[in-house]
Amino acid sequence: MEQYDQTVRLWKSFSITSAAELDQHLDSFRILFAFHSGKIENEEITYHDTREIFENGKVSNYTGSPRTLFEQQNQKLCYEFLKDKIVKKEPLSLELILEIHRILTGGTYDEHRYVKNGECPGSFKKHDYVTGVHEVGSAAENVESDVRELLEEVEAYDGQDILKAAAYLHAKFEFIHPFADGNGRVGRTLLNYYLMTHDHPPMIVYNEDKSLYYECLQKYDEDEELKPLFEFLKYETDKTWEKALKLSNGLKTERKGLADFTQNL
Repeated sequence: MEQYDQTVRLWKSFSITSAAELDQHLDSFRILFAFHSGKIENEEITYHDTREIFENGKVSNYTGSPRTLFEQQNQKLCYEFLKDKIVKKEPLSLELILEIHRILTGGTYDEHRYVKNGECPGSFKKHDYVTGVHEVGSAAENVESDVRELLEEVEAYDGQDILKAAAYLHAKFEFIHPFADGNGRVGRTLLNYYLMTHDHPPMIVYNEDKSLYYECLQKYDEDEELKPLFEFLKYETDKTWEKALKLSNGLKTERKGLADFTQNL
């Protein structure tokens, strides 16, 4: 059995029925997800600050940009907002996506977007922002219908290839590029929301893997090839849950002992 299939089986064995149980199984995950998802687009984010925010609700002796703290506090607020909905398996909706965006980008829009362009958290873009080598992105007037069509398509799927459907959701969402800012953070949150509401484990897209991540998204943009992103997400899931899977199988990660450091001295 592939490691991914074992991880899915492990996740399903948790049989999560409450927000408290979700908190228990995602205790470390939610901090790591917030750290990596944020750092992909903001190099100022640190694991220490993210952990302080999640565990203590504040950061001591901070001297960086206030936006960085807003972004990580917003990650925490978004998790708190979504956890009951995850347990209840509420389907994705236009309203849910807009609220996720409002929470994740609250207090982070710069003056140019907020004042000059009239953009704000919790609303689709009003101007044509493009991204990537091929300048992808739906026209502002088409965003709502394109997102609605994507949701209808994904929610209507009743097959077994949940990770592939999730990969499609993520690739198409990022291709549409529906917001003036925050598309990546919202998209990665939606990816995990879809997976968990379909009894599959969430994943961390690791900051150190972001070059490959962007390449896989670009491959979809260029050629509508989904396999590279699908395989990448499977790899990231394996990486996310590797230690938990070993523990569930009674395996202990071996660490070097004193002899390993002294025998050649």
